[in-house]
Amino acid sequence: MTFLRGALVEFMPTGLIPIPNIIVFQYNPESMSHAWTQPEAPTAGPNQTTTNPLAVKGNPGESFSFTLSLDAADSIADGVASAALAQVSGVYSRLAALEMLLFPASATAGGLLGSVTAGIGSLLGGSGGGVKRSVPANTINTVLFVWGPGRIVPVRVTALTVTERLYDSLLNPTKAEVQITLRVLSDDELKHATDTLAGLANAANAYSHGLREVLAVANLINAGESILGMLPI
Repeated sequence: MTFLRGALVEFMPTGLIPIPNIIVFQYNPESMSHAWTQPEAPTAGPNQTTTNPLAVKGNPGESFSFTLSLDAADSIADGVASAALAQVSGVYSRLAALEMLLFPASATAGGLLGSVTAGIGSLLGGSGGGVKRSVPANTINTVLFVWGPGRIVPVRVTALTVTERLYDSLLNPTKAEVQITLRVLSDDELKHATDTLAGLANAANAYSHGLREVLAVANLINAGESILGMLPI
């Protein structure tokens, strides 16, 4: 039986077209922590002395935590397309792709490739023509966490801890474990998303929530069986 593998998907802006940074998990994590947090109650307004203790500011927060295992030896032994890359750099390229999920994209520099191009131009003596450019606020690109067809959600990587296990002769890591924490973006946060995945992220959020509601209704079958099991008949 062939199992689907989880993935993280991001689009890195460039001067021409966005380039997808698709990180397919080499191995699915054996376990995953899925946490929910209830938002705080709204504070009392200027003309209010008390607030409704049952009121909340919005939907609950949602997060995922798991550990990924990376092994260059398996990639080389399997003879997959990335085998040559694994022989040269170990799992360094996989780690670098994960690390880039934490970095903001600069709108003026055109993202990662734009920064490289600008750096090359400076080395070649380019002055930029003295054009003054405003500095925008740094923003993180939208990332999609794909865990099967029933769970596709927009997230932000809030924590990334890498434990490197083994190295090759050039000290490239060949085996590593990566602890990742993801926070699901809310509808209010997605209103400010303007990157390539913004529209897809909103659709993914609506799809995942709608599927959750459908499955909750389907659980009424289990509830009915449980109620019948409680009756003394």
